[in-house]
Amino acid sequence: MMKNATRFLIFLIVLVHVRDVWATHPTPEIQDTTTVPKDWFLRDPETDHLQGLSVEKAYNTLLRGRPSKTIVVAVIDTGIDINHEDLKDVIWTNEDEIPGNGIDDDKNGYIDDVHGWNFIGGKNGNVEKDTYEVTREYARLKPRFEHADENKIAKKDKAEYALYKKVKAKYEHDFKFNKDQFDQYNQQYQVYINAFGTLSFCDSLLRAQGDGQTLTKTSLTAIAPKNDTIRFAKETLLRVLKETDDSTSVTAFLNELDGYLKQLKEGVDHYGTAVDYGYNMSYNPRDIVGDDPNNVHEKYYGNNDVTGPYARHGTHIAGVIGANRKNNIGIRGIADNVRIMSVRALPNGDERDKDIANAIRYAVDNGAQVVNMSFGKKFSPNKDLVDAAVKYAESKGVLLVHAAGNDNDNLDLEPDFPNRTFQKGGQTKTWIEVGASSWGANENLVADFSNYGKKTVDVFAPGVEIYSTIPDNGYEDLQGTSMACPTVVGVAALLFSYYPDLTANQVKTIIDQSTRKFASLKVTQPGTANEVTLDNLSITGGVINAYEAVKLAESIKSTPANK
Repeated sequence: MMKNATRFLIFLIVLVHVRDVWATHPTPEIQDTTTVPKDWFLRDPETDHLQGLSVEKAYNTLLRGRPSKTIVVAVIDTGIDINHEDLKDVIWTNEDEIPGNGIDDDKNGYIDDVHGWNFIGGKNGNVEKDTYEVTREYARLKPRFEHADENKIAKKDKAEYALYKKVKAKYEHDFKFNKDQFDQYNQQYQVYINAFGTLSFCDSLLRAQGDGQTLTKTSLTAIAPKNDTIRFAKETLLRVLKETDDSTSVTAFLNELDGYLKQLKEGVDHYGTAVDYGYNMSYNPRDIVGDDPNNVHEKYYGNNDVTGPYARHGTHIAGVIGANRKNNIGIRGIADNVRIMSVRALPNGDERDKDIANAIRYAVDNGAQVVNMSFGKKFSPNKDLVDAAVKYAESKGVLLVHAAGNDNDNLDLEPDFPNRTFQKGGQTKTWIEVGASSWGANENLVADFSNYGKKTVDVFAPGVEIYSTIPDNGYEDLQGTSMACPTVVGVAALLFSYYPDLTANQVKTIIDQSTRKFASLKVTQPGTANEVTLDNLSITGGVINAYEAVKLAESIKSTPANK
């Protein structure tokens, strides 16, 4: 119905201002979505015909009655609502820290870090928005090379100059794209918000003429206008409802339109934030933190506010991993015996390498066995710093799980940071790169937004319409490789919990080797119209599955060498 609605709403705006003129205006298509169970990603492909993780099957069969060990999982993200009804009982608590006494009781360098730490906060608050890395790099390099003669660049500066040209092109392209998108969304939003107001006025006016009941196309027809205003209201609504069923209510129509307006507003806010903050070279929120930006080796800064001002993203991820499975409210997470540590390092913008390196080290030093990293960017000026933290995590037996990103890029050709490959050569062996998949075993199995890579992305995992926790005891569908990443983390935590003798490398191997394959199924390569097999888009050519992973873990545990 909304396609008809958008077609007629432009007409309505013109009608309000020039009542004897009718016009149409092209509007963006609304993507239709298939209704699937809210917990589809936990379900079993064989019995439920959904490409889920078979989590419930694993618990009801292979793991029934088995003992488990509590596993600490760190979520490096925007923050987590630690008081959420479905998360409060699974939040990690630092038992060596006395809450609120202003003393570093455990002497780890972080005062009152009871539930984690916040590397983008300070004494006077928290960073909410920040610039993108491409903006920061452009601002750094532009003064040096903006007016430089390419033929006179010193040999020692050639690499930096080449980076400058790449950054400049990326910045200018992306800024223009985001500015154009903001202008389009904002224009559409203003048009439709005015239309919504007019329709709502007409609806309330006509209801007042009758018994106040919900109006339908049929009941509208029966109204006898008493004056020109009532006649205009009636004709307006009837024209807008022209191509709908006779039983369609005006209220239902307005509710649908309201949903469309919310989508437009999200676009306005997203692109507006990008233009005003992300690509704003003069914007710098770092004074809030109070650290020394030039000291990349600085560690002890931030505050203990692990929720922060906008914890939607991190709270959603936490719910996927380990929302309380026993309280009979909300949702069920994947892992049933975890404690989730919140490490806040992601602003609304690009994370900084210094913060990510410190966040990884904090997670490792405070007992995390798995780290969720649902973030990424296209430039990493201090990659060596992050590489050192990744090597440290590997040396301590910690598994790092990273979201591949949502640009439908081939990561074999377009690097995303952080990644498993070290700047000075070599790779970490305890890293899983995750792309996003959907619920159907058809050409749309791989999410159209997901990054991919035959040599760089390990596995695909459910990342479309994932229903999970959001702040203030809420729940919401979100999608992205950010949502796929915690499904892998949840399965990894489950394996560590029920098979505590497994190493991080073994858990990675089990997850990789137990993926479900799809033989000759052709899927649409993201960002193209090409159809390829799944093994052309990832290293394993498969989608993760908890039941198969547990089955493989059981066989490894039972081999003579491991007895």
